[in-house]
Amino acid sequence: MITPQANYAVFGNPIKQSKSPAIHQAFAQQLEESLSYRAVRVEHEQFEEKVRGFFQHGGLGLNITVPFKERAFALADSASAAAQRAGASNCLVPQREGGLHAANTDGVGMVRDMVANLGWQLQGRRTLIIGAGGAVRGIVHPLLSERLGSLTIVNRTADRAAELAHRFSSTELTLAAGGLEAAAGGVFDLVINATSASLANEMPDLADIQLAPKCCCYDLVYAAEPTAFMRWSAAQAAWAIADGLGMLVEQAAESYYLWRGQRPGTEAVISGLRHGLMAG
Repeated sequence: MITPQANYAVFGNPIKQSKSPAIHQAFAQQLEESLSYRAVRVEHEQFEEKVRGFFQHGGLGLNITVPFKERAFALADSASAAAQRAGASNCLVPQREGGLHAANTDGVGMVRDMVANLGWQLQGRRTLIIGAGGAVRGIVHPLLSERLGSLTIVNRTADRAAELAHRFSSTELTLAAGGLEAAAGGVFDLVINATSASLANEMPDLADIQLAPKCCCYDLVYAAEPTAFMRWSAAQAAWAIADGLGMLVEQAAESYYLWRGQRPGTEAVISGLRHGLMAG
């Protein structure tokens, strides 16, 4: 049971390895605030009931992770543009007048990591996203806001990539989509691995592509050692390579801001988490 003292939480299944409690406690300490943040494993059939119960008992904000992001969006009474385009929410915010507001901070977190932390220029970049799962839903809208040069989405199942391209179709930018072979021969300035292959330390079965001279490669997964995708990127002489640890912290910072109206600094938190990963 969620007690009134558990003001914030993340709901998911599985949830054991979540770093969100440590991140939000670090934010609170930095801003000299006091809060409680828990990672809660929720059974699939109890999700909506647990969300309602959390807020009825004084909860002030929820993060949502796999596999509940689409259900969180459906449960909300209003939604941000990013959440609407994604059809998914990783952040629920209670409203003063009642009801829940759905936000999606994943893409904002990734873009902020790329631009503010890594110093990457996104405007005009010919961009390739590998994968078409739930993670991609959250990152496409903020990426498009950066005025990319082009966007191609490839996935093992071509239909899923095509569905995403249709969902995010834009008059300003043509989105291409297809199976993993659809990228063959393409030249890209930004390559994002949004598959789960890195969790198994494997490289997606990607067709031969060409990295532009200043191509940046980004893996949504993070680990103590470079992922298979990061190693592939290095072998392809990518200009810059990063994993998703900064995205994790930046999306959490955006959630914190939506809940509490203060934007925490992220540099020290990212550094601390990186040190913890390296130390094992």
